[in-house]
Amino acid sequence: EDLGMKHRLWVYSGRRGVHCWVCDDAVRKWSPALRAATVEYLTLVKGGAETVKKVILSEPVHPFIRVCVGGKGSAVSVISLDHQPQHREPLQGEFPKKRDSVQRWELLKGRMERTRRAAGSGRSTPCYADWEIMLQYCFPRLDINVSKGVGHLLKSPFSVHPKTGRISVPLDLRRLDQFDPFAVPTISSLCQELDAAGDDGEQEDGGETEPKRRVRDYKKTSLAPYRRVFEQFVEEMERARRGELLRRSDLQGDF
Repeated sequence: EDLGMKHRLWVYSGRRGVHCWVCDDAVRKWSPALRAATVEYLTLVKGGAETVKKVILSEPVHPFIRVCVGGKGSAVSVISLDHQPQHREPLQGEFPKKRDSVQRWELLKGRMERTRRAAGSGRSTPCYADWEIMLQYCFPRLDINVSKGVGHLLKSPFSVHPKTGRISVPLDLRRLDQFDPFAVPTISSLCQELDAAGDDGEQEDGGETEPKRRVRDYKKTSLAPYRRVFEQFVEEMERARRGELLRRSDLQGDF
């Protein structure tokens, strides 16, 4: 959104990852350098296994980051990431008194919010330890090579993951909290559903041709709702394309 991208299709990889297909015409023509710069802009977690603290925030905090941490924080109890003794040492004494990680997280978050309010009045330096922890543990790791390489191989939506057998299905962001990666159709489950639908179809209408029956049968499988998400995305792109062609036509008519 920060870069003006409108046509984004989110696709579950079939295992652990998520792919974002950006289909805007302008973006598809970007050079590898522009693609790499975009990934760098979106990368907040930096450093390898030897790096303890992989996210470091300072003033002014970019609005993009403020949006990322605007929701509820995860229940984690990590104070080794806070390198400021004035915060770390008191927390080390108070953490054992809390019953679980949820209470410890609330303690950490409350302390950091108070320091930021104090910083706003000029009495101290702002600390974003709670934001840094949330981002380090929850922000996605981005694959820069896939994103910047225009010739890199990509998995298409509805392909089959070779290790899990799950289908790479498009995600409906409006129902993202209901998405269960372990409930995604697999190639085996789809074959069983198609066989069952085919048997029912033969009983209903034995005169229907095989291709027509197969086209109808897929709509009876667990893949149907994901296919609708994909079709809606394509239709929205087509509407935008027609609107752009009309706009260009009107501009040419003005001359």
